[in-house]
Amino acid sequence: MNAATTPAAPQPTNNAAKRTKVLTLLGTVVLIGLAYGGYEWWSGRHEESTDNAYVQGNVVQITPQLGGTVTAIYADDTDFVKAGQPLVQLDPADAKVALEQAQANLAQSVRQVRTLYANNTSLSSQVTLREADVARANTELARATEDLKRRQALVGNGAVSQEELSHTQSQLTQAQNALAAAQAGVVSARDQLRSNQTLTDGIQLENHPNVLAAAAKVREAYLALHRAALPAPVDGYVAKRSVQLGQRVAAGTPLMSLIGLHQVWVDANFKEIQLRNIRIGQPATLTADLYGKRMEYKGTVDGLGAGTGAAFALLPAQNATGNWIKVVQRVPVRIALDPQQLKDNPLRVGLSMEVSVDVSDQSGKALADAPRAASVVQTEVYANMDKGASDEVHRIIAANAGSRSQ
Repeated sequence: MNAATTPAAPQPTNNAAKRTKVLTLLGTVVLIGLAYGGYEWWSGRHEESTDNAYVQGNVVQITPQLGGTVTAIYADDTDFVKAGQPLVQLDPADAKVALEQAQANLAQSVRQVRTLYANNTSLSSQVTLREADVARANTELARATEDLKRRQALVGNGAVSQEELSHTQSQLTQAQNALAAAQAGVVSARDQLRSNQTLTDGIQLENHPNVLAAAAKVREAYLALHRAALPAPVDGYVAKRSVQLGQRVAAGTPLMSLIGLHQVWVDANFKEIQLRNIRIGQPATLTADLYGKRMEYKGTVDGLGAGTGAAFALLPAQNATGNWIKVVQRVPVRIALDPQQLKDNPLRVGLSMEVSVDVSDQSGKALADAPRAASVVQTEVYANMDKGASDEVHRIIAANAGSRSQ
């Protein structure tokens, strides 16, 4: 009978080798974990991060400055428009009539003021004429006085009759009355001249109050006519178009919005405990869910909000009433982005972002302490309208001012 086969005993050497490999692997993992944790701890001391961040931008509302009926729409959602490009046209018929009336009134006012200046010359001539009448009356009075004296001397010897003496006295009285009338005429003529001169002295025709008042009406009507066409104040993309053809809109009604995607920034909402090391001017790195980790934006801390989000909420928390639970507050921190990166990789308003701020350098300020040196955004579109109105006023004045203005 064959003896039963006895199983071979496990080799101690193999078990020891396996344990050594496991321990080695475990030790490597622990070392890697410790190294990674140490790196994160060390780097985390110089960074503040949040994923509560969103792209923000200037949303420019297009609203009419006067009421009217929409006759044309030149841009739709997602369209790109340039500053000054027409977006919506309102019916200009009423504005055209008002402008024509204002132009006619200005032309009439210029001609009436020209008459005032011309009257100065006419009235001055009247004064000269009345002064000549006074001189002639003085001459007649002197002659009548001499005649009376001669006749009075001859009355005693009978050379002059009493009737002739009475006739000479009457002539003297008439001469005195004529002189008084001539002097009164001079006073009246001078008063009329001064009265007319008060309307024209020290001022040129184009600056006369009557002309300025009529010119203001022309400017008002001109602007009203050109405001019937709503231009784009800035370059941007059309969004939220709500206006429809034939719609009767009132002044101030939102018709559409423009968003300039070349001027966006990020509002990163950091916890209040993270703000102690954040300063203006610190560099930041940002990633957008739109592009993922492959696109890393470079940014700079541009400013810190003056209050928490809860402080400006529509319904702020009433912490002084009822049961109170502490909630960690967040403060918006504005991050300015690199314009070239925005041009190459455009963002949209409202997109989610992840932000990491390098807080190593804390030499900057926590809050801005000086006013901004220049405007944030600006447009010259409406200034061009005012220039056109001034040109129209000058054209009408020149056409009705005659060969030369006074």
